[in-house]
Amino acid sequence: MNKTPDLRILVLGAAAGGGLPQWNCGCPNCAMARDPGSGLKPQTQSSLAVSLDGEAWAVFNASPDIRQQIHANRPLQPRRLRHSPIESVVLTNGDIDHLAGLLVLREKQAFALFSTGAVGRIVADNPVFQVLDPELVSKRTIEIEETFSPLQGLGARLFAVPGKVPLFLENGEPDLGLEGEHTVGVELAAAGKRVYYVPGCAVMTDALAARLRNADAVFFDGTLYSDDEMIQTGMGRKTGRRMGHMPIDGEGGSLDALGTLNIRRKIYVHINNTNPIWRAGSERERVEAQGFEIGYDGMEVRL
Repeated sequence: MNKTPDLRILVLGAAAGGGLPQWNCGCPNCAMARDPGSGLKPQTQSSLAVSLDGEAWAVFNASPDIRQQIHANRPLQPRRLRHSPIESVVLTNGDIDHLAGLLVLREKQAFALFSTGAVGRIVADNPVFQVLDPELVSKRTIEIEETFSPLQGLGARLFAVPGKVPLFLENGEPDLGLEGEHTVGVELAAAGKRVYYVPGCAVMTDALAARLRNADAVFFDGTLYSDDEMIQTGMGRKTGRRMGHMPIDGEGGSLDALGTLNIRRKIYVHINNTNPIWRAGSERERVEAQGFEIGYDGMEVRL
């Protein structure tokens, strides 16, 4: 009798854009991450890898740190002279921290690249991405709610999530909470399990809450703990919502929004370098007390 395959999920990178430590930041979290004795380990930029058999893998978002992430995760490493177990890459938006890693994957290696039409056009319109050999890298446009398979046996769907266009496409004040092809979540279904990856989300809508309800696992946008975190820490002038990210805490925060949905495992990823949940303290204690987990590089979830 054939064994039902496990749905195996590796957190390749748990941090938001810039990683932890961020190269030009001296905030308390970044200072701790540079100190080997602090207990806070450096974290790379947001990405997941998924497999059903431990041999073939799909990567969700190609972060600028993907070379380091492959080096740190043996299952993603070559097994012969020229080889990669990465069969596909799926993009959830066009942010630099989610697509710049495609340039690292340019070494004449075959894989399939899945994205919405809007994100695919960002790649197509930038000539630097022509380094991806079209004879080896097949670019596939996926419609919202269309079912596709980034790996054999793994069902997936992209669904619209409230967000905004990438920063480099902003022209004046962007439409916040925009629902379309620029920001999507991913639904994964295999081995009788249902998992969601939502690294960017501006607001929890009724439709999104209904989709996530009773899921086996949700990897969710944990960018900022509080909406004004960047302002209060002196690290920026934008709120989390202006950046396209709902906060963890406060009115309309994800802690309350996800807490009532009967999700088996709730895991924060895409965590900004300023976020206090990286270190021990009342904020992390509050998050964990409500049944949430803080993602970290190398974390593995098997379902």
